[in-house]
Amino acid sequence: MSQENVENVRRGFEAWNAGDMDRFGELYDPHVVIRWAEGWPEGSEPIMGREAVMRNWRQQREAFDADTVEPIKIVDLGDRVVVRLIWHAVGSGPDLNIATTYIATVRKGKMILVEYFWDHAEALKAVGLQE
Repeated sequence: MSQENVENVRRGFEAWNAGDMDRFGELYDPHVVIRWAEGWPEGSEPIMGREAVMRNWRQQREAFDADTVEPIKIVDLGDRVVVRLIWHAVGSGPDLNIATTYIATVRKGKMILVEYFWDHAEALKAVGLQE
């Protein structure tokens, strides 16, 4: 199942970069929880539920003329996947290039928990790994 989880994460990047937010949203469990890294631009309160998560992502995307997410490294940990990425975006303000790492916990092919970290080493430590 773990390779399937990695492939689901990859499909998420493909859907996001294609602008297919419906397909992107299908990767989340209806009761998903997202926990942001401290100091996240949109706030640090968790978001609960697929509808709220997708509303948040759509709002963030509306702020830019174009954006892509580039996976740098994906680590397969069975029911968890650690992903290092860079979010590139351009719009009316300065260009955005945010490097972050998230840990996705997956059950039955859907992400049920996504935890964001600014520091990649901190994310790895959270799952018992080191760089």
